[in-house]
Amino acid sequence: MLKIGIVGLPNVGKSTLFNALTKASVPAENYPFCTIDPSVGIVGVPDARLEKLSTLSRSAKTIPAAIEFVDIAGLVKGAAEGQGLGNQFLTHIRETDAILQVVRFFDDPNVLHVEENVEPYRDMEIINLELVLADAEQVRKRRDKLAGDLRSGDKKAIIEDAALTKLERAFSMGTFALHAALTDDEKKSVAHLNLLTMKPVLYALNQKNGGHNLDELVDGRAERAYELIKSLDARFVMVDAATERELNDVADSDRQGFRQELGVNEDGLAGLIRGAYDTLGLISFFTTGEDETRAWTVPAGSAAPVAGAAIHHDFMEKFIRAEVVSTDDLLAAGSWIAAREAAKVRTEGKDYIVQDGDVVIFLHG
Repeated sequence: MLKIGIVGLPNVGKSTLFNALTKASVPAENYPFCTIDPSVGIVGVPDARLEKLSTLSRSAKTIPAAIEFVDIAGLVKGAAEGQGLGNQFLTHIRETDAILQVVRFFDDPNVLHVEENVEPYRDMEIINLELVLADAEQVRKRRDKLAGDLRSGDKKAIIEDAALTKLERAFSMGTFALHAALTDDEKKSVAHLNLLTMKPVLYALNQKNGGHNLDELVDGRAERAYELIKSLDARFVMVDAATERELNDVADSDRQGFRQELGVNEDGLAGLIRGAYDTLGLISFFTTGEDETRAWTVPAGSAAPVAGAAIHHDFMEKFIRAEVVSTDDLLAAGSWIAAREAAKVRTEGKDYIVQDGDVVIFLHG
């Protein structure tokens, strides 16, 4: 299951966004450090295709793909050296696949800011620097432990030490491990460290309905934030965490109407999850039948046996072939039999690259 750690300065909307995502109830009061234990929530990935396929197949169960979100206590300047409470939870971020950094993107004198004024560029730099400093300490400790293996000429240790040297150089310039120009072998050699700055980052720019949102103000703050995100080769999504949290209490059938009344036309949470998939290079394929319709998540570019392994190892190890049809073609045909008669169902071999939206039946020995 995909696992994403939510980080940011205290009081920028992390826990509110977590509540909106998970419909959970963790403290989100208007003061720093209200989240002192990491909260975990499992979120079903919204996908209209899944519901349509389930209806078509009259499935007894509908199982979406899932993402595990971990809400981390607010990080502050100096967290890597023990300031605040966030440093206690850096280990929880190490266990995630990606980082969702929540950044306040609105002015409101009634909402406190730990740095006293709102400047997203600075806020992102603070968090990024703390992640770099934490990784730098991790690398320093690892180099100390490698000393003996290096003296004995261990080949694996030599490759890892070369990677650690590159990382130290990158960290000294405030650069993420992700951009340290490691070779594939070097990346493998340091994978066990679970470096924070090796993880892809998605920025959630948190707006406020009716507030002074920075993308509407012409004062340079929004532009500086966009430029920084672009320089990091990262992505961002706009979200109104407070509004999304309020909409959790609205019936599904009424939600779009409430969005329009509030002037929030886009589903911010669906956009955030799509952004997470794009950031990590993931796609969804489906299996469907009377028992269940289910979405599966795999990396884009996965060959059929690798995608099948998401369901069961036998589908990779004993793969024979796959029967494949696109969701659109299956829905248009009205049934698997009709899709086959219309020549929309294809038989694919082990080299077939599974596409987003494929409906697949795997055959194995």
